[in-house]
Parts: sequence; C-alpha cells; structure tokens
Amino acid sequence: MAPALRSIGTPTPLDRRRDLLLAGLLLAAAFIAYLPALHGGLILDDDLHITRPELQSLGGLWRIWFDVGATQQYYPVLHTAFWVEHLLWGDAVEGYHRVNVLWHACAACLVVPIMRRLRLRGAWLAAFVFALHPVCVESVAWIAEQKNTLSTFLALGAVLAYLRFDDERHKPHFWLALGLFALALLSKTAVVTLPFAMLVVVWWRRSRLEWRRDVQPMLLWSVLGGAVGLITVTVENRLLADIHADFTLTPVQRVLVAGRAFWFYLVKLAWPANLTFFYPRWAVDPAEGWQFLYPLAAALLGAMLLVLARRRRGPLAAFLCFAAMLAPVLGFLKVEWFVFSYVADHLQYLASLCLIIPLAAALAEGADRAPAFWRRLAPAAACALLAALGALTWSQCGRYRDPVTFYRSAVEFNPGSAVAHNHLGAALAVLPGRMPEAVEQFEIGLRLNPTFAEIHENLGTALMADPARHEEAVEHFETARRLRPDRITAHVKLAFALSGVPGRLPEAIAEYQAAVQIDPKDPSLHDALGLALMQDPRRFAEAQAEFERALRINPDLADTHYHLGNLLIQDPARTAEALGHFAEALRLRPDFADAHNNLGLALLNIPGRLPEAIAHFEAALRARPDFAQAENNLGTALATAGRISDAAVHFEAALRLDPGLAQARDNLSQARQLLAQPRGAP
Repeated sequence: MAPALRSIGTPTPLDRRRDLLLAGLLLAAAFIAYLPALHGGLILDDDLHITRPELQSLGGLWRIWFDVGATQQYYPVLHTAFWVEHLLWGDAVEGYHRVNVLWHACAACLVVPIMRRLRLRGAWLAAFVFALHPVCVESVAWIAEQKNTLSTFLALGAVLAYLRFDDERHKPHFWLALGLFALALLSKTAVVTLPFAMLVVVWWRRSRLEWRRDVQPMLLWSVLGGAVGLITVTVENRLLADIHADFTLTPVQRVLVAGRAFWFYLVKLAWPANLTFFYPRWAVDPAEGWQFLYPLAAALLGAMLLVLARRRRGPLAAFLCFAAMLAPVLGFLKVEWFVFSYVADHLQYLASLCLIIPLAAALAEGADRAPAFWRRLAPAAACALLAALGALTWSQCGRYRDPVTFYRSAVEFNPGSAVAHNHLGAALAVLPGRMPEAVEQFEIGLRLNPTFAEIHENLGTALMADPARHEEAVEHFETARRLRPDRITAHVKLAFALSGVPGRLPEAIAEYQAAVQIDPKDPSLHDALGLALMQDPRRFAEAQAEFERALRINPDLADTHYHLGNLLIQDPARTAEALGHFAEALRLRPDFADAHNNLGLALLNIPGRLPEAIAHFEAALRARPDFAQAENNLGTALATAGRISDAAVHFEAALRLDPGLAQARDNLSQARQLLAQPRGAP
C-alpha cells in the first residue's frame, strides 16, 4: 500500500525568515567558494558562447532563435541569456562568472522546496552540499557551461511545478512545468530524460504508475524533448561530421563505455579527489574481459536494488534517476566531448542531485533516529562536511584564475593529453615573450597525436611570428587542411599564410573560396576573400562583390565598410561611394583610426574639404597616438593649409614613431627648407 500523503503545512513567518537567512547564507557561501574563479579568463570554447559581434544587435537576437547554425549549438535560451549579459557588461568576464555562480546558487535553493514537496528531511543540507560540491566546479567556473547552471535551474523549476500539479491537479501548474521544461531543453538538451526521472519519482511516491494520471502527462514532455533533441542531434552530427573516427564504436563498446562512465561518476561524487578538466581517454577493447566488469557490476547493483525495492523503493528510485539523467552522456549517443575523453565533471552536474538529495535525506533521518549524544553532534558534522567541500571547491577554483594556470594543471594531471598541451600552448602564445614555450607545447602535442589538425594550425600560427620559419608554418597549415578539409580555420589560416608568399596569391584565393563554400553565411569569410582578391587589380570587381555579400549578411561590419571604401576610392568616379563607406565605418566604430586616416586622405584631394581632412587626421591620432602615417598625413594637410611650422612638428613626430618612414623624412626636409627661406622670398 502507498503511504498516505500528508498535506503540506503553510510555513510560519519564523520558517520564512529562517529560510531567507539560509538562502542568503548559501548564496554567500557559494560566492566565497568560487571567489578564486571570478576573474578567470576565457578557456576552451568560451569565445564561441560570449555573443559574437554579428549577433549583438536585435537582428542577431532574431538569428539566435530562428537561424539554426548561427550559434555553436541550437540553445536559444542560453544564447539569449548571453546576449543580455553582453548588453550589460560586454566582454568583461567577471560578469559572466558571477551570473554562473548565481544560477548555481539559485538551483541549489530550489532543492529545498522540491525536497519538502517530497516530504524529505535534510533539504538545506542537500542544497548546501550541491552548492559547495567540487564536482560542480567545472560547470560553474567555466563560462560556456552556463548551459548547465541555467538549464538545471529551469529543470528544477519544472520539477517543482510538476510536483505541485501532481499533488493538486491544477492544470496551470502542469503548463508552467511544461513551459519551464521547454526552456530548460532550449538551454541544454541533456535534460531530455527528465520525464523518465519524473515518472520514477511519482512511482516512488505512490508505489505505482497510472496511465491516465501519471504517464499521459509525461507523453507531451517526451514528445517535446524528442523534437528538441532531434534538432540538437542534427547540429551535433554536423559539428562531428569530420571526426567520425572518434565515434566508430560498436554497440558492445558503447556498453563498455557506459558501464565504466557510470562508476566513474559515482566514485567522483562520493570521493571528489583528483578532479581535472581532461581525464585520460581510455581504450575500449572488448577483448579485455575485465572491461565487462563495469557494466555487469552496474546491472548487479540495479538487480539488488530491485529486490530491495519490495521493502524500500528509495534506493532503486535514486539509482534509476541517476542513470536516466546520465544516459545522454554515457556513450550511447555521440557527444562532442568524447573527442577529448569519455567522461567529464560537467557531464554529471544535474545527475549528481539524484544522489545528493536521497543521501542528504538519509543522513537527516539517521540523525533523527540516533541517540541524543549523536544527534547533538550532527550539526557539527554537517558543518565539517560542508567546510571540507567548500575548501575543495575553493582549491579547485584556483586553477581557473587564468588560462595558463588552468591548462598547466591539466597537463600536470594528464601529460599524455595532446589537447591539454595544445590549449596550454595557445594560452602561452598570446603572452609577451612566451612564444618559445608555446611552440614547445604544440610540438609535444603533435608527438602525442600527429593527426591533431588544430595543433598543426596553432603551431603554424606560432611559427608565422618568425619570418625564417614561414615555409614551415605553411607546411603545418597544409597538413591541417589535409587532415580536416571541412574545418574552416584550416583553409583561412593557410590562405593567410599563402597570401604573403610571392606567386602564391591564386592558391590563397582558392583557400578562401573553399572556406566560403563551407559556410557561405559567415560575413567574415567574404570579407577575407575580398581582401585577397583586392591584391590583384584585375579582380577588383570580384573583391567588391565579396565585400557587398558580407554587408548583405551583416550591414554593421565596420571593417568591411572600410575595406570597400579603400577599394572604391581607387576609382575617381566612385569617390562619393567610398566616402559613404568610410563614414559608415566611423558611425559603427567612432575610434576607428585607420578609417579616419583614409577618409582624411580622400578629403585631402577634394577642393574645399581640407578642414575636414585635418579633423579626421587629428581624430585618428586621438584614437591611436602612435600612428606614424597619420602624423605624416596631418603634417601634409597642415602644409597644404600654409601652416608649415605646425606641419614640421608632425613630420618630426612621425619620424620619432617610425624612423624608416621615408615620406615623412622627405616632407620634413622640404618643410625645413621652406622655413629657412627669408620672409617674402619667392
């Protein structure tokens, strides 16, 4: 017989004040624990999640929702959140980190009303454990994983609304739950198995499931999840189309991966030691019999809990919910992360609650039944547990304080990870004077995995900094292109390198054209192709066409307006059009020094526009005080206006900035000759 469900009492004002105090304490504890990561830089794919320039307008927001492929994954709710955040603080990373901690803390607070709705003890203990557990650090300290924290908050909101519907049968609660579930799906599709977990919870509450009351409401959830999941799988397959070799697992191998991953997550949750970002990617070999022990042990555990369920359903329900929420990332489906490893801490973020909640409830019940002495010790033991978890989280967050520290810790833990060496090299490459270390890391990565196209690209980029190794860089770009012909950056980087080699411009143009064919909707590719075509005077018309295609895709590209202006100004008959594009570039980016300089040069040759030319050269120097060409051009404009003494000052400034600027040297010589002539001399 199912236990009778007691009505939920109305909380007293004292209860509300206590809950408010504990919620504030949880929020403070979460921010303190994650403090070392709040200023951390961008890692891995963070730059693909912070809203790109072409998506920052209202038109970009429309594309986030209705142009599948405009973002890395079709998660429009997530990218809308990023869009709003970028509107508030731009590219400042601290804001994104704070929002991630806030979503995480709010999700932890939702655990409390859910457990109370389920008549479980230890609600605040579970909430604090989840908020401070170090296995959550990867999801909270990594900006891109706002998809985890946001989707979990929405999913828990859906669970709470549905439990209220299950108790009271008021349809508005059902539709609220369904709406929150839809928003969670559109933040991260991994919550797709939530309907199954909800059915398990309902079964645990009443020991049975009724078709009309319990299963039918979940069918709509399942259909919605299936539809959104299909979109995600389609997008994921497109992302993974060129790396199928990493996913050619047989059904037996997938079972082996799933069994081992299940126990990995269980152990890391129970004993969160040796956590890292890139775990070793183990070999899956059915010929090694010991690998079957993992799935067999999981099946045996399930069978034991099934027998136990005749007396206590809770352990089986927790097991089923944990397995269900992990199912999308256990290896049965393609997961992009499997390129690096079959497991990752962020993949069990939501699933971890399926064990944290029942374990906290069991501890609270055990404390209530313990002798008085042990009951008095229970609060101190709980505080000690939370302090230990918080300390581990603080320590783990220290690795996120900057990209070099982050990737170096990953390399130290897993020196055989080519991807860790690659990202450490990339982090070092952007730091002054660290390029030799970066090259060393890339070379180590290639020794570990010679077919890793991204490392070839990064090593080629690093070698480009040394003119003596330009040919070597081109070879690495060509290797990357051969290994990953569908990778846009392989074509673009090779094209850029070839464009600087005499006689190889046609090859560079061909590489840019290949990149455009892969993604014709990317305006930056059309712009890059236009610049390459512009180097050949015979192909100016084609270059113009590419710039115009880029602007049709996104009219707000200041660089493309500038490039098109530079092209058109070479035809005297199209000066007015060129001026219009320079002006538009400056409207979009008022501190665009090059646009000010080139617009000034164009105006310098138009009768009556000399004052405007001078103003633009001055604006160029305000935007970039070390702009030697602008100093020389301003001097030329002032000399044209008869201000020879002022002109000489700017010619001298140009030569201080660039002693090799021959035009400034000649202009200064002429200015000095004019100044040396007696007054009134012809």
